[in-house]
Amino acid sequence: MIRKIVHSYAPPPQWYLPVIIVLGVFVGVAVMIFRTSRAHSYLSDKPETCMNCHIMAPQYATWSHSSHREVAVCNDCHVPQDNFFRKYYFKAMDGMRHATIFTLRLEPQVIFIKKAGVGVVQENCVRCHNELIRDAKLMSLVHHLDHERTDRLCWDCHREVPHGRVNSISSVPNARVPLPSSAVPDWMKVSRQPAVSSRQSSNIMH
Repeated sequence: MIRKIVHSYAPPPQWYLPVIIVLGVFVGVAVMIFRTSRAHSYLSDKPETCMNCHIMAPQYATWSHSSHREVAVCNDCHVPQDNFFRKYYFKAMDGMRHATIFTLRLEPQVIFIKKAGVGVVQENCVRCHNELIRDAKLMSLVHHLDHERTDRLCWDCHREVPHGRVNSISSVPNARVPLPSSAVPDWMKVSRQPAVSSRQSSNIMH
């Protein structure tokens, strides 16, 4: 059965070589894109992955100096955590949007979170701080129940957590962030050694 299906899609014998060459080109381009984009890194929860795009430097720098650094990474706040499928579906959709914008150089000077991201971050704020929010003393002090009824967001009040008010690409030009290394393998890099002139080579010989 499988052999019949494969045979039905197989090209005529005279087309074997061109088809193999074309398939090889497509596979090579796919592998190159996969490596250059560091696609495998997006399967992890490492915050350094966000630095694949240099425009996230302010967000990484401000997070790394916040109290959240000790208990949460980027995905803990910005990706759904209720189930496996929703988490990776959201990562895929959001990642494709980010990759498209970055590849086409359409990134804005100041980044604002989208509506879908707002819902996820609010959901994760409540998930992590649920016991604190439900504390009877805090309810009477800061009226968290009123916030829930009026659809106010946590960062309407807690504006400085965890990124502060700094969100421009040019706001932290000297931030020490883990920039990604070159995607070009060492064996493909051109040597930067200065050329030796004929006069210099004669002097070396003598």
